[in-house]
Amino acid sequence: MARFPGRSRGHPADGSAGGSPDDRPEHARAPRDSPGRPGSPSARRTPGRRFRAASSGLTVAGQVFALQVVVVLLLVGAAVVALVLQSERDSVEEARTRSVAVAQTFANSPGIVEALASPDPTAILQPKAQSVRIQTGVDFVVVMNTDGIRYTHPLPDRIGKKFVGTTGPALAGGVVTERIVGTIGPLVQAVVPVTAPTGRVVGLVSAGITIDRVSSASDRQLPIVLGAAAGALLLATGGTALVSRRLRRQTHGLDPAEMTRMYEHHDAVLHSVREGVLILSGSGRLLLANDEARRLLDLPPDADGRHVTRVGLAPAMAGLLASGRAVTDDVVPAGGRLIAVSVRPTDRDGGPAGSVATLRDSTELLGLAGRADLARGRLRLLYEAGVSIGSTLDVTRTAEELAQVMSPAFADFVTVDLAEQVLDGDEPPGGSAVSRMRRAAFAGVAGVAEGAPFKPVGAVVDVVPDSHLARSLAGGEPVLETDLGAATAWRSQDPAGAERILAYGVHSLVRIPLRARGVLLGVVRFWRSERAEPFEEDDLSLAEELVAHAAVCIDNARRYTREHAMAVTLQHSLLPRRLPPQDALDVAHRYLPAQAGVGGDWFDVIPLPGARVALVVGDVVGQGLHAAATMGRLRTAIHNFASLDLPPDELLGHLDELVNRIDLDESANPGEVAVTGATCLYAVYDPVSRRCTLARAGHPPPAVVHPDGTVEYPSLPAGPPLGLAGMPFETAELELAEGSLLVLYTDGLVEDRTRDIDVGLDLLRDALARPGRSPEETCADVLDALLPVPQTDDIALLVARTRGLAADRVAEWEVPSDPAAVSGVRAAVSRQLAQWGLDEAAFVTELILSELITNAIRYASGPIRVRLLRDRTLICEVSDTSSTSPHLRYAASTDEGGRGLFLVAQFADRWGTRYTGTGKVIWTEQPLR
Repeated sequence: MARFPGRSRGHPADGSAGGSPDDRPEHARAPRDSPGRPGSPSARRTPGRRFRAASSGLTVAGQVFALQVVVVLLLVGAAVVALVLQSERDSVEEARTRSVAVAQTFANSPGIVEALASPDPTAILQPKAQSVRIQTGVDFVVVMNTDGIRYTHPLPDRIGKKFVGTTGPALAGGVVTERIVGTIGPLVQAVVPVTAPTGRVVGLVSAGITIDRVSSASDRQLPIVLGAAAGALLLATGGTALVSRRLRRQTHGLDPAEMTRMYEHHDAVLHSVREGVLILSGSGRLLLANDEARRLLDLPPDADGRHVTRVGLAPAMAGLLASGRAVTDDVVPAGGRLIAVSVRPTDRDGGPAGSVATLRDSTELLGLAGRADLARGRLRLLYEAGVSIGSTLDVTRTAEELAQVMSPAFADFVTVDLAEQVLDGDEPPGGSAVSRMRRAAFAGVAGVAEGAPFKPVGAVVDVVPDSHLARSLAGGEPVLETDLGAATAWRSQDPAGAERILAYGVHSLVRIPLRARGVLLGVVRFWRSERAEPFEEDDLSLAEELVAHAAVCIDNARRYTREHAMAVTLQHSLLPRRLPPQDALDVAHRYLPAQAGVGGDWFDVIPLPGARVALVVGDVVGQGLHAAATMGRLRTAIHNFASLDLPPDELLGHLDELVNRIDLDESANPGEVAVTGATCLYAVYDPVSRRCTLARAGHPPPAVVHPDGTVEYPSLPAGPPLGLAGMPFETAELELAEGSLLVLYTDGLVEDRTRDIDVGLDLLRDALARPGRSPEETCADVLDALLPVPQTDDIALLVARTRGLAADRVAEWEVPSDPAAVSGVRAAVSRQLAQWGLDEAAFVTELILSELITNAIRYASGPIRVRLLRDRTLICEVSDTSSTSPHLRYAASTDEGGRGLFLVAQFADRWGTRYTGTGKVIWTEQPLR
């Protein structure tokens, strides 16, 4: 309602001092439209009606008082400013006069000329100057020579220093005064000459005093001026109070403009405000009702002045208004409307007894509020769906999120059925040809048995041809069934299931096809049973929007599932499917791809000549198909480099060059993703010497578990990651006792977003520190202790238990560099083979060794060694100090030689050359049957 600036009190039209309109005789009351009727324009202009209001601005008395105060303050301010200026001027003049007088008196005092001419003027003049300064009240008396060098000063440390001030006129015989700001504040100083009897200036005297130390008459006059100002203000206040009292008595605190505004506000409340206003007396009589109140309550024309219970109001409304109690927005029925009533008493702060009631028609507002709440709930549901649906790239989880968001906020039951191809991550059938689906998600109100009365999650849903479901899916149109009991078409899909659904009390259905990119993925059905109201068109629109969002999320998850499966398949195809046979190590391995992607981790076990075995673990930076493909290229390269039997540091050097070349090639193509680096650990174990040679390129160090269970991380040079422009690598050599465990792994095992690598290494040490376990058991225990949840990176783990080649399976001979010694070696080899029970291999072995030893004697120098190893194969090795490797070639029919190495290659299963730090080793392998 409109708020009045003050109170209004009604008086009789005849100007009498008391009574109310109802106190007049019936014949004296004015009709509704008569000039004298209360509330009519003529009645509102009656001189006898009095108003009293508190104005937002100043009254006339207040304005007079404010003007007087301003005038007095201006006069007082001007007087104070004048006194201050006069005081300052008098103080400066007094300071100038006093400083000149003191300086001249001291300059003309007896003995000063002699003192200036003495050898030590300071000793004579300083006590005198200090005494004069104290007696006269100045701040300083300074005596100086004609060059301005001080002989005296209140601060002894400034004696002998240059005087600060103007001395030129004083040297000419004049007097200098100046106002300066010194270290002690604003001051006036005077400089006068000291003249000898001959009239010559022999020195200068300066005296100064701060202005604050000089008092003036204005300081004594200021309290008088302020007292007079206070008196004037008191007189003005008293006069204004008298005038204000008189004006308030005549105008009730209102000036003519405010009274005009009061009339305009009163008229607006009566005729323009779209809110009902009633003014009631303390006895419950209706004093005033505006037009809106008359419309809302349907008041009779003669309602003014009558008791509120006798104007035809409903009992509830009349009782509320007659009670006079304060209420706020109480909704009361009246004449087919719902009226919001607020009542406030008027007798606060000394006002007249009575109350003011405001009325608002809330019938339409309640309907609008209900629709607004419904719209707000749908918007909240849309927001929750946008946040919750599609939080993961999992098809089934996305379907479950859709069902959980929509039940029970939108529907009592939600079923989500997806094509089987979608659940498997495959491309769904084109168009709308879906014949078989599976239930991917179900959600229902609390307290309902799982799935009842619907098929459970995982159940197959076959689409019946020519059924209502098949036709709606083919057309791609949503279906709204407000009354399932009356509808029959939807039952054709599953008549028995439809009867169970109806028997359960389900009465309304919304069915929305799940479509993305123009392809049908499945169908979502919303069912209502608990709530009585059926689905309506607005619900259908909301469901379509939510299902469209969910369809995109499900399709994205499906495509991700397919790509992830392809990447995992590619990755597993690039990793070793089975470990090669060898006797040097007992090996177990684990490979776990990341849950949300495919990385470039790999491992390998590569048999090498001489019964040795190479172990490899590596990690390509990044994830996805590109990382997996790069891993495959690096693994193939390592196999090729290992076939050359390169030392670990040289092999990593060649691998580093390869990564650099790959990076340059792919950086040249804008569409290609460059390799951002890789790490690798390469180890070679020799079962004869039980030594392991290792080198790493930015990879975590291996762990060694000794037979007694002690775990250590050997000191192994880290080396830079692969692809950092040809940095050198270093090797380390370990001697491992038989039965030791060598553990190689990638960083995904010991490091993740929530765990630092040092913490992971400590956990790995604890998991390995238990002796007596096989490599398979060790792998399982390590993963149980360290596998992070969720797993965000690939994990490769390789555990190898060392074995040694028994001494009785190794034979070695030193061969002199003499062709005659070949026969002796052949005989010794034949005897050794007989001891091993390999007589059948003696002839071929003698032939191979004869050729290899003869070549070594002919083309090499230094010691020659022959070694036989009985492992899975019979290994023959001939080592010398030459770095020249023999090459296989076909001899011509006329050549007398050149066929020896060809025969070696024919009789041996494999042969090759490896280089050592002192030369080379030529080796052959023969199968043992």
